[in-house]
Amino acid sequence: MEIYIFVVLSVLAIASALGMVMSNSTVNSALLLVVNLVTLSGVYLLLQAQFLALIQILVYAGAIMVLFLFVIMLLNVDKEESLFDKFRVKYLLAFLLGVIVFAQILYSIGGVTDMLPEISSEMIQVGTVESLGDVLYTDYLFAFEMTAILLTAAVVGALMVAQFKTKQTGETE
Repeated sequence: MEIYIFVVLSVLAIASALGMVMSNSTVNSALLLVVNLVTLSGVYLLLQAQFLALIQILVYAGAIMVLFLFVIMLLNVDKEESLFDKFRVKYLLAFLLGVIVFAQILYSIGGVTDMLPEISSEMIQVGTVESLGDVLYTDYLFAFEMTAILLTAAVVGALMVAQFKTKQTGETE
């Protein structure tokens, strides 16, 4: 069953990546990138890396893609040029790379009965949230606390800079 899920996720990831590159609309390309990132998180789940899958969805598919969409909409990209009108050589190279990747997928499906590698019992615990939390709060506690202090200082500094600019514009008017 896992192999069928892996094949479906792989085909969907490749199709969304190709659609992202070939789409004329930047918004559609960004949305196809979200689909690609979600399918990759599904592959991470198949590899027993729950934390990585969760971070993939929350950070990349959620926060960063929303930021990309805001930037795309703020820039108001009206004039969209087709990627393939100018770059015929790149189109050919992309097609050849796509054929190579598709051939590798077919080789993997046909040549190997158990496509996913066997995961040992020790490796199953590596990607879990519990194991990451154990390591983070024991071995790397000092680095974790220093990172938290630095991020808090950066947020306070950004707020101070934003309020300083607001006060300056309010005083000049």
